[in-house]
Amino acid sequence: MNPFSYERAVDVADAVRRGAVPAAKYLGGGTNLVDLMRETIERPQRLVDVTGLSTEIAEDDDGGLVIGAAARNTALAEHRLVRRRYPMLARAILSGASAQIRNMATVGGNLLQRTRCSYFYDDDGSRCNKREPGAGCEAIGGFSRNHAILGASSSCIATHPSDMAVALVALDAVVHLNSTKGERNVRLTEFYRLPGERPDLETQLQPGELITSITLPASSLAARSNYRKVRDRASYAFALVSVAAALSVEDGRVSDVRIALGGVAHKPWRARKAEEALRGARADAAAFSVAAEAELAGAEPVRDNGFKIELMRRTMVATLEKLAGDLA
Repeated sequence: MNPFSYERAVDVADAVRRGAVPAAKYLGGGTNLVDLMRETIERPQRLVDVTGLSTEIAEDDDGGLVIGAAARNTALAEHRLVRRRYPMLARAILSGASAQIRNMATVGGNLLQRTRCSYFYDDDGSRCNKREPGAGCEAIGGFSRNHAILGASSSCIATHPSDMAVALVALDAVVHLNSTKGERNVRLTEFYRLPGERPDLETQLQPGELITSITLPASSLAARSNYRKVRDRASYAFALVSVAAALSVEDGRVSDVRIALGGVAHKPWRARKAEEALRGARADAAAFSVAAEAELAGAEPVRDNGFKIELMRRTMVATLEKLAGDLA
């Protein structure tokens, strides 16, 4: 393993000061970073432990929710305000990884886990543009069952692994960042990058920037939401496809809707085309199917994952039908 130093931050100012050096990494629960260090994919020279920063989960003055970046995933999923006001978020978190990992993983760390596939881990002969820009992508033409059908490029077809991030994208979450240059806020829908020619650049984070908190806006719509994940086994598996959705129906028609998709793109995919197709439409299976087809019209499967198009269409329809039925 590459030699590194370990330092524990006492507050945000201390953390960003310690993190403002080349090859420094912030350490949360370590469930992804330590794994990547063990595989020598990540080689930080300094680890700055930020688990002592804010773990608070509290209502803000506008009725939304402020989530400290060091809050554990389990604590967020079990929080009474999350379960009551943002049920899709609680269900998404509980769909991810194992209980042991959820107990360790932090919210900030979950958002920053690497978008990856099996070839990313295999540095013994497998080409990967994430590990080495310009090297090529072994998944294109290789085993690609779990890979992207939306927003991919000729440089990378890996899919984003987080369940929580899919729900947060649907909920219009905002990420709050801090560095020695000051503070800034970024909508989570804009925080992640598509691969393009540089799939190694996965987020809008600048060197030394730290996620300090995430905010969710107040939303009556979010209370009528759900998260559905389809995977190869019942636990500890990434999504083949997943859907986070919130729905409001008045007089049998969709008055408002939020949809985000997982397992299909390099980042959590906000289904804007489906949302647009549904507003004002009848809240029935036919309309839900038309909306899903509108979102998936641009899908570009590779050799092994064409089944994801129909699987995602059916999962979107089933998720929306369940929400519409619950509102009836």
